[in-house]
Amino acid sequence: MKNFKYIAFASLVTLMVNAQEDIVLKGKELFGDLSARQIGPAIMSGRISDIAQHPTNNQVIYVGAAGGGVWKSGDGGASFSPMFDKHNQSIGCITVDPNKPDNVIWVGTGETWTRNSVSAGDGIYKSTDGGLNWTNMGLPKSDRISSIVIDPRNSDNVWVGVLGALWGDSDERGIYNSKDGGKTWNKVYGIDNKTGCSDLVIDPKNPDVMYASFWEFRRTAWSFNSGGLNSCLLKTTDGGKTWNKIHTGFPSGKLGRIAIAVAPSNPDILYSVLECEKDNQKGLYKSTDAGKTWKHLNSDFALVVRPFYFSRIVVDPKNPDIVYKGGLSGSISRDGGLTFKNLGAMHADIHDIAIDMNDTNRIYCATDGGLYRSWNNGSTLDIVRCLPVSQYYHISVDDAEPYNIYGGLQDNGSWYGPSKSDGGIEARDWESVGAGDGFRVLKHPTKKIIYSEMQGAENVWRYNLDTKELKTIQPLQEKGMAKLRFNWNTPIVTGIHNPDRIYAGSQFVHVSDDMGATWRIISPDLTTNNPVKLNQENSGGLSKDNSGAENHCTLFTIAESPKDKNVIWAGTDDGNVQVTQDGGKTWLNVTANIKGLPLNTWCYHIEASNFNAGSAYAVFDGHTKNDYQAYAFKTTDFGKTWTSIITKDIDGFTRSIQEDYVNENLLFLGTEKGLYITVDGGKNWSKFENNMPAVPVFYLDLHKKTNDLVMATHGRGVIILDDISILRQVTQDVVKKDVHFFQTKAFPKIENSSFGGTASELEFVGPNPNDAAQIVYYLKKRNTFGKMELEIQDANGKRVVKLPAANQKGINIVTWAFTEKGPKGAQGKTIDFSGFTTPRAPAGKYKAILTKGKETYTHEFEITNDPKSAISIASREDQYKTTRMLFDKVQELAYIVYQTDEMIKVSDELATKVPSLKKGNTKISSELNALKNTMVVTTGDNYVGAAEKQLREKLGAIYSSVAGQFDAPSPSQKANIESVMDLFNTAKTKFESLKSSYLTKLTDAATKNGVAFKLKTMEEFLAE
Repeated sequence: MKNFKYIAFASLVTLMVNAQEDIVLKGKELFGDLSARQIGPAIMSGRISDIAQHPTNNQVIYVGAAGGGVWKSGDGGASFSPMFDKHNQSIGCITVDPNKPDNVIWVGTGETWTRNSVSAGDGIYKSTDGGLNWTNMGLPKSDRISSIVIDPRNSDNVWVGVLGALWGDSDERGIYNSKDGGKTWNKVYGIDNKTGCSDLVIDPKNPDVMYASFWEFRRTAWSFNSGGLNSCLLKTTDGGKTWNKIHTGFPSGKLGRIAIAVAPSNPDILYSVLECEKDNQKGLYKSTDAGKTWKHLNSDFALVVRPFYFSRIVVDPKNPDIVYKGGLSGSISRDGGLTFKNLGAMHADIHDIAIDMNDTNRIYCATDGGLYRSWNNGSTLDIVRCLPVSQYYHISVDDAEPYNIYGGLQDNGSWYGPSKSDGGIEARDWESVGAGDGFRVLKHPTKKIIYSEMQGAENVWRYNLDTKELKTIQPLQEKGMAKLRFNWNTPIVTGIHNPDRIYAGSQFVHVSDDMGATWRIISPDLTTNNPVKLNQENSGGLSKDNSGAENHCTLFTIAESPKDKNVIWAGTDDGNVQVTQDGGKTWLNVTANIKGLPLNTWCYHIEASNFNAGSAYAVFDGHTKNDYQAYAFKTTDFGKTWTSIITKDIDGFTRSIQEDYVNENLLFLGTEKGLYITVDGGKNWSKFENNMPAVPVFYLDLHKKTNDLVMATHGRGVIILDDISILRQVTQDVVKKDVHFFQTKAFPKIENSSFGGTASELEFVGPNPNDAAQIVYYLKKRNTFGKMELEIQDANGKRVVKLPAANQKGINIVTWAFTEKGPKGAQGKTIDFSGFTTPRAPAGKYKAILTKGKETYTHEFEITNDPKSAISIASREDQYKTTRMLFDKVQELAYIVYQTDEMIKVSDELATKVPSLKKGNTKISSELNALKNTMVVTTGDNYVGAAEKQLREKLGAIYSSVAGQFDAPSPSQKANIESVMDLFNTAKTKFESLKSSYLTKLTDAATKNGVAFKLKTMEEFLAE
């Protein structure tokens, strides 16, 4: 018994020691130099939620995106740069401190245009350095902040309107005040946990006067309710100590969302747009006595449509009769609100309007399709083309080279575009293949066919890329069939085992084996079919809003197993997970087996495993029940048992998951706040932040050939993490080493031209992937002491090039563009551009030699020729051989010119210093200068004053031409080389003759007269 206890204790100690020895890398330590690539696009941009202006400098403008962060312009809206990437990307409002406008900016997170797909915020932020750095100043559970008001007399006195949670009760709703610049907050007014502050505005001439609108509302996954008896418009005249209703003239009964604006030039004039019970009482109200009484002016449809989405009214800063209202098209009145007309052509759904304080003809409009500018009060408008804030719902890729990316966008249709393009990925590279709100866009696996859809399967299209034929193919209700319920984001999936197969989901699984021509149902109703959640026609509250976005008890995700065509998974928006193992003949609801999952939690994504038919991952999203916890589970037995793979590392509810195709322990998780990665099957997760904003990641796809992780973000377009294969190799054996080189595939020298690119500097251009070779290594510790160098050698150990060595802890990436050292050119009056052209290393085996202190580490890798190229090996060898010959001649000429210059220099000095040598040395200098004038340009400049080309320019030109190509020199180039070499040999012969005649004389005279003179050897000259 004693021995047993000893053995058990020893085993326990051993296990503890082994566990302690495991090294867990997190974040930057794990990912090192791996970096995401944001490719946009900006052609369709995305929803802008708020605009803020600098109070005195009309060149400075800030915009907040619904899911794409904060952007700043310093040139009047011509171009913008992101400034909030590390923080929550859902923006409710932006306010510039009127007292310190160059330095202090406030941002309230959480979009307030409360559609079904909005993201939530995490509090209020402040920057004191113009947006370079941000600090979260609190209100973390505010969910969405509608307004920030700063006292123009005291920057530390800040007022905040908190709208609060969209999907549940919220005690945080109300008005908050800070007297110390945001260090502490006090809730100074609130109504209840269902009614939040939707607007808070200040009287521009009396800071003690403010107006606040409160809105009672609630959204569920299947309905929306706007309005209640607690909605109201309030006023304070004592700096927020007391608040009173100002409803005289307003209709009685329930009110909904209330827009409020104060005329800056006459604060007694107020405008308000009301949502109320009676249609003829809805619309614009005006007060000319600072809110004491109100008069109803009109109830135009453009003013009252969708008040939850359009509730911004703006008054011209100089003319109180010019009024703008957000809406489907946007409206303007020039007669104090009596009549309105639409603004000019732009994307629909206008959420905010800003007016230039110096030139009121210039306005900015925030829309669902980006930011627009106008120079004539909105009669004509121009889109800002540099805001890549598109909101993707879904994404997929094909196997083309370069591969294409397909996806659907919030209110911006469906598109596809390349993962790389000549000159970068521009707007012109994207093709439209769908309208409305775009969701799933899928390329047929083998044919030039694209499937796309718009909201609620209102249309599902099959588009032939060759013939341009477009067919509508969505499943339709047939005689005797139950009414079909399609989610706003209807799942459509192409078959893995049958390329002509398509799956679509209503409450049933629909299957077509002829590309959508005919459909059959292969399941019963897989949802809870709860009648309480099937009353969408009455959704909206005071304003009916049955757009289809609240369709519920529907399928949301379908997954076919790559391992077995008969295994199909289905997840529903009301919380069911169903699986069939016989192609749809029988289905099993396995939801009850998922321990720790709250009932009816939306199944957002199911990923069938690439390794076992019975394995799958299920991701759940509870935010529509006001549950922001992360949920993701794995099963290995067809759903009989599930294991949670969520840890405390993950912040934000989950949207999508992607399993690696090679290493099943490598998983990628898309969350509301960004991308998380695990290399140990979910035991530990790390947030990936290298050029990756904290943006919602709605869907992930992994390209099987390139190993690129492609992300559909809901606010920053497409983001790609190029070639994640390195992460497959991160194991305990690796991270315990001091240095480890990762194995990489051979690097092809891509033979692209340098042409391409038509975008102006004001347009967004997505960067291409890096085509250079990448030397990737892991360092257990950052190198802080001792020498660290990286050298590339050829297979024979000859140095090719020396590169800067990255030395941070974790993964390091050093890129090499296949270039060798450039030639040293001859000195002349003008620049010798041949020195900017370097020979390319030929295909073959190479070694990276890393020297770290006294230790040396070696890594072998390979360079290949472009597999698409038709150039023969013989031609490549000829090109390289000729390049090296010309390279040597460029350097030899440089050495000749150096010697010539040194001999001229000493000859001139002797002629000046020793009168008896003047005549002879003048002759020597004259002959040497005459020769130099034939070798290099000695007059003029590099442009309009360029002198006649000499030997250096001619030799450099043909060297650069040959070195810059991949093929052998052409007959014309060879003829030119022969001509140039004749000139070179003539110059060399002449120089050798002059050197033979004069070098000894000059050396002796210099020695005799105390003049320092010694020519360097060529090796010494080149080593400089």
